[in-house]
Amino acid sequence: MKELLSMSAMELLDGFREKRFSPVEAAQAMLGQIERCNPVVNAYNLVDPETTLAFARESEQRYLEGDVVGPLDGVPVAIKDVFLTPQWPTIKGSNTIDPESTLGKEAPCVAALNRNGAVPLGKTTTPEFGWKGVTDNPVDGVTRNPWNPDKTAGGSSGGSAAAVPLGMGPLALGTDAGGSIRIPAGFSGLVGLKPSFGEVPHWPASPFGTLAHAGPMTWTVADCALMMNVLSEPDYRDINAIPRRNIDYLAAIEGEPQDLLRGVHIAFSATLGYVQVDKEIAQAVQAAALQLQSLGAEVTEVDPGFDDPLGAFGHLFYGGAANALRTIGKKQRALMDPQLVAVSEKAAQLSMLDYLEATNERAALSERMAGFHNKYDLLLTPTLPITAFTAGREVPEDWPSTRWPSWTPFTYPFNMTGQPAISVPCGFGAAGLPIGLQLVGARFDDRSVLRAAQAYQLAAPLTHKRPRLFYEDAQQGAATGVDA
Repeated sequence: MKELLSMSAMELLDGFREKRFSPVEAAQAMLGQIERCNPVVNAYNLVDPETTLAFARESEQRYLEGDVVGPLDGVPVAIKDVFLTPQWPTIKGSNTIDPESTLGKEAPCVAALNRNGAVPLGKTTTPEFGWKGVTDNPVDGVTRNPWNPDKTAGGSSGGSAAAVPLGMGPLALGTDAGGSIRIPAGFSGLVGLKPSFGEVPHWPASPFGTLAHAGPMTWTVADCALMMNVLSEPDYRDINAIPRRNIDYLAAIEGEPQDLLRGVHIAFSATLGYVQVDKEIAQAVQAAALQLQSLGAEVTEVDPGFDDPLGAFGHLFYGGAANALRTIGKKQRALMDPQLVAVSEKAAQLSMLDYLEATNERAALSERMAGFHNKYDLLLTPTLPITAFTAGREVPEDWPSTRWPSWTPFTYPFNMTGQPAISVPCGFGAAGLPIGLQLVGARFDDRSVLRAAQAYQLAAPLTHKRPRLFYEDAQQGAATGVDA
């Protein structure tokens, strides 16, 4: 079982094709791991073994008949509980959504996974309406870090992030409107890609508007590229989706690290010019920059030259939160996360000119970064300036601000610009908590982001390390620690 749990999607597919094991065996192993580990971390809020195994048996039969339907046939996938799944309700961590009203509907990402034979494992936890960078909600409670359950897994795709390192699924779906894929990827020690806005179709439209992206969360960069080949399939329902570009992301990352980085010019900014970064994180990301340079990339220490856009982001993001709550009355709001209600009600007082000023700042930032990428192919930063803090909190203890974006300064600027950005593990802090690096590319250059991430992971892999809970029973695994 442990061998199946530790396999990447690529390795599982090889095993299915060679008939060394079947999709049913893989699904059974992961359902067993969910049963064992989920009580500790609360990654899944819905698990339905009967339905999962029915999908797996259909896939098993296709392999027996030589009739595989797509590049993910038989691979188990965790689905964040903001994506509509026809067979399961989608409640977004909220008591205000009627579960029955969501059945029979299918998000583009889910439809693409189904067309390509993936096996759904269940729905993963999210803060209410995906509104913050940690994961807890009034329905499901607190989601915890797989490396130390006393700490947060991050958010808003915290359930998906907690699942992957523990072998509760090699692939997961996430969304990202201010860092919600990259934040939990950084805190929880996995790969998380926010694709270019429009590259992955997303429907229904997010209340957070053009800040919101859908994307993959995986154990390896190769699995991320494989998943992108499926998720980027067209869907007419997303009016913001760009035309299918027919990029084979998996083929794009083939080669040795030196080949992938040949001629690539990377700008390394440890602080963006204004962020205070924990020393151990700064050291880990500096080492990653040197690693990329040793592999042949041209690395230049330079800031992109913009001021912190936190104020404008706040108007745009919390305006989206107010939009999400516009039809929810006072009686239902009493059932909600009170902090979500507070920020949305405050944002509802913004004037039209306040909001338009924020869109002007976003346009200026986008123009600045477009010009920056005329000179530099990629921007390298830390994913986060801190490691994971106490679970159940929006901000660390004694933090100077009360709101989550104040500790995510490396992520939200690139939601404003719509650029592709990936978080890749680059080490562990003294307390055994993961550290992530972020690679940002020019808009629609997702290919270069994945190539550089693959080069780094090939040269400095951490994929052999799993949390103790991966191996130990739930009571033992609640202790802090890393195992190889």
